[in-house]
Amino acid sequence: MTATDRAVELVNIAAEAASDKLAQEVVAFDVSDQLVITDAFLLCSAPNDRQVRSIVDEVEDRLRDAGVKPVRREGERDGRWVLLDYVDIVVHVQHEEERGTYGLERLWKDCPAIPLPEAAQGRERTQDGA
Repeated sequence: MTATDRAVELVNIAAEAASDKLAQEVVAFDVSDQLVITDAFLLCSAPNDRQVRSIVDEVEDRLRDAGVKPVRREGERDGRWVLLDYVDIVVHVQHEEERGTYGLERLWKDCPAIPLPEAAQGRERTQDGA
């Protein structure tokens, strides 16, 4: 089984929204073979809590424009790791420290990556944090 076309479309919309708010290391995985609750995960990070919230707001706005609303939101108060569950996709926006600590990429490394448009791939972290 592979992620539905709708899930891939939503991942691309969310990835572009996150990237527009300078999200770092934007990646997506097709988790449909491993999980029955969703088709895809989108992961991205930011260097501070304020930017995490900004990314979350933009992702929600763009996906709302595409006709979907999250069925569940978690972690927004702390702004360290916000999870947005859209059933077809789950968006994880993490503070870069949480991303390094929890290593979701390592957990899902056996799942196929979903190719993202170049404009949606986000910035890579550099050693000096820039």
